[in-house]
Order: sequence, then C-alpha cells, then structure tokens
Amino acid sequence: MLYRLTKIVSAPFLHLLWPTEVTGVEHVPGSGPAILASNHLSVLDSTFLPLVLPRQVRFVAKSEYFTGNPVTATWMRATGQISIDRQSPTAAQDMLDAAAQVLKDGELFGIYPEGTRSPDGRLYRGKVGVAWLALATGAPVIPVGMSGTDAVLPIGASVPKLGRVGVRIGKPLTFTGSETSARDRRRVTDEIMAAIHELSGQEYVPSYAPSRTRSE
Repeated sequence: MLYRLTKIVSAPFLHLLWPTEVTGVEHVPGSGPAILASNHLSVLDSTFLPLVLPRQVRFVAKSEYFTGNPVTATWMRATGQISIDRQSPTAAQDMLDAAAQVLKDGELFGIYPEGTRSPDGRLYRGKVGVAWLALATGAPVIPVGMSGTDAVLPIGASVPKLGRVGVRIGKPLTFTGSETSARDRRRVTDEIMAAIHELSGQEYVPSYAPSRTRSE
C-alpha cells in the first residue's frame, strides 16, 4: 500500500523533471518471480526502474543508502528495499538469501551484476551471484540497460540535475546448469552481461569494477 501511494505521488513529479524513455516493459511478466539484471550507473537506477514498471521491484541495497541522503533513505524504505551491511563477512550470502526469498514469494528482484556503480560509465564484468540466483531458483532473468542516470546524479553528488533517463528492458532469459558449478555460473553471468551490454550500448570492460570507499 505504501509503495503504491509513494509511486502515485512521486511518478508525475519525477517524469516532469526527468523525462524517461522506456522500451520493453512488455517483457516483464504480470505475475510470478523474475530477476531484473541491470547495469548500474547511479543510485537513482533503483528509483527510475521501479518507476516505469507496473509491479514492485525489490532490491538489496547497502545500508548507507538508508542512513545517508534523507530523500534517498525515505524512498528506499517506502519502496520496500532491503538493507544489507556490505561490511559484514556474510554480506554476499545474506544478499543471495534475501533475493531467493523474494523470488520464492513470487516477486520481482532487481540486481546489479557488476556489484557496484560504474566509476566511469563503462560496463564491467559481472559477478556470479546473479547466475547462482537464476540457476538455484529457476527464475527467468530480464536484462535491463539504464542510461542517463549517471548524468542526473553522478557519484559523489547529493543534488540531482535535470536530464533525460532511458530504460531498455530485454526479453527474458532462462538458463540450464547447476548453481554449484563454477563453470555454469561464469557462463550464465557472461551471457547476462552480454544482453545488458546490447541494451545499454556501453563500452565493455572484461574486469571487475574497482571498489569505492564508503564515503564515495
């Protein structure tokens, strides 16, 4: 209820300030679990992607998003996002467990396979958690290419700028293999990243994105 109210109130305002071009919404199923795997340019990705979909999308987000910028923190809580302490030694498993439960409940789960925001607008190699999740749950993966959000709210900025945002949603992908196989996890992850690359048009970097400090 709170999610719908927040969306109804905020959507016209956000669309007015940041016109959003959307394609492929029809690829998102009307019911049942699915994994939305997106590139990650800005903290606002978790705002604009749910904004254009008829169903709620749940993300796991680092706990700093819930204690930093008050606008961001309020949005995260109102939209039902899940706080994870990324400094915890069990953070990776906590994320996968939370995601698996969301999918078990028949909901949409959003994930950024790069594991962090791109530091320079390029698309980096995906981490294999998304593949584990797809293979372990059997949920389809829907690739997403975001654009423009890094110009609206660059890394380090606290006040968004005016600008246009793009959201391109691809066809669902299904995979076979075992979540316990390192080879299968790598293969599936690379296929997902290739689909995201095609949608986003970013330059691809075949290495993991560098981690940022907590203050960035």
